[in-house]
Amino acid sequence: MPPALHQLPAYAAGSRRLHVVIETPKGSRNKLAFDPELGAFLLKGVLPEGSSFPYDFGFVPSTLADDGDPLDVLLLMDAPTYPGTVVEARVIGVLEAEQPENGHPQRNDRLLAVAAESREHRHLHDIGDLPPQLLREIEHFFDSYNQAKGQPFRVVRRSGKKRAEELVHKAQAAVS
Repeated sequence: MPPALHQLPAYAAGSRRLHVVIETPKGSRNKLAFDPELGAFLLKGVLPEGSSFPYDFGFVPSTLADDGDPLDVLLLMDAPTYPGTVVEARVIGVLEAEQPENGHPQRNDRLLAVAAESREHRHLHDIGDLPPQLLREIEHFFDSYNQAKGQPFRVVRRSGKKRAEELVHKAQAAVS
């Protein structure tokens, strides 16, 4: 029997490509999340009318971030895919962010990655390659998404590929 989605390796065999498990496709108002105990995707919320995910959103399997969940990933690719799809990607950066949890700031970073097979985004290799307006819009999405849930979200810093890869390695070690 193959491993469950959350137990897949973080990286594709013999490469530096991340595995990203898609939870919520681009354009969806429904926020889906994989539940390892059920082995299924659960509806975790619905975005307000007029809001939708700007790109596919998912997680890196076999990682554990500071918030107790696998690392979150916003995946730039040419067209939306489906929940449960595993996409090989290259990480290009991270939005290092905080959200309050029980009155204390908690890290809740968002990796930014590009699908390895993307045609539209193949020129993106580091966060600095993103147009500044697009980066502001991505940050605004996460801010407004969390505000709609009554949760503040604050980007502490934007970091490039190297820092993002460090966070992946740290999150892999946390699973071991």
